[in-house]
Amino acid sequence: MKIGFIGLGNMGAPMAANLAKAGHEVVGFDVTAPMPEGVSAAASAAEAAKGAKVVITMLPNGDILRRVAAEVIPAMDKGAVLLDCSTVDVQSARDVAKDAVAAGLLALDAPVSGGVGGAAAGTLTFMVGGDEAGFRIASELFDIMGQKAVHCGPSGNGQAAKICNNMILGVTMIATCEAFALADKLGLDRQAMFDVVSTSSGYSWSMNAYCPAPGVGPKSPADNDYKPGFAADLMLKDLRLSQQAAEAVDADTPMGRAACDLYAQFVEAEDGAGRDFSAMLPRFEGRGRG
Repeated sequence: MKIGFIGLGNMGAPMAANLAKAGHEVVGFDVTAPMPEGVSAAASAAEAAKGAKVVITMLPNGDILRRVAAEVIPAMDKGAVLLDCSTVDVQSARDVAKDAVAAGLLALDAPVSGGVGGAAAGTLTFMVGGDEAGFRIASELFDIMGQKAVHCGPSGNGQAAKICNNMILGVTMIATCEAFALADKLGLDRQAMFDVVSTSSGYSWSMNAYCPAPGVGPKSPADNDYKPGFAADLMLKDLRLSQQAAEAVDADTPMGRAACDLYAQFVEAEDGAGRDFSAMLPRFEGRGRG
């Protein structure tokens, strides 16, 4: 399959490289990033899209997605698939899909979970919105780049699933970090805390798979000085998208809003920028109730 791949940063580069390793013809474009091994360079996004059966985008935000889509949609062959793997606002995903369908294309929004490690290992999870026919065509590529792809319904529903999932993640990570900081002050050993909570009703992914306490549970960024596996900056982006969506549909999300405010403070007013989102634990350790 000929694939155009636009956006070859930390996530896009390993995804494109895995497709090339699997034998697909991958033509890439990025404004600044170098081409991954096995990927041919195009001079523009439109050139990368020309003649491709699937065009994949992995871009920073909805505004950039809209600009790139306006460039690539006219260059794509009718019946081709525009597969956006960026994490953007739901409305941008739906507007781009509408433009693609009007041009005779199939459109999918398919944000991912799994981070840079998952992109390199080919173990991402894709949350996919859009046409069933497009999903069938892209399934072969999802199998190469990831371990699971869930079709969530019409266009925009992939983004909806991603931001709802990450709102839960942001809230539960804060609660986990708060609980460890409280346990410390109550004189409860962290290993004992983990042993109880990880097998009790406090069980969560944040505790069991990504424990924010160094030396406790499976290896996580906490054991590497909180160098990001999933950066606090990206968590803040996703929480802001969740609150933008909640406002648009008049949904009451007080915990999501509180998590968004805390991560904004952590990233923009404290030392959270460039650290893992689990670095909330040392933040709470150094703070009192006031």
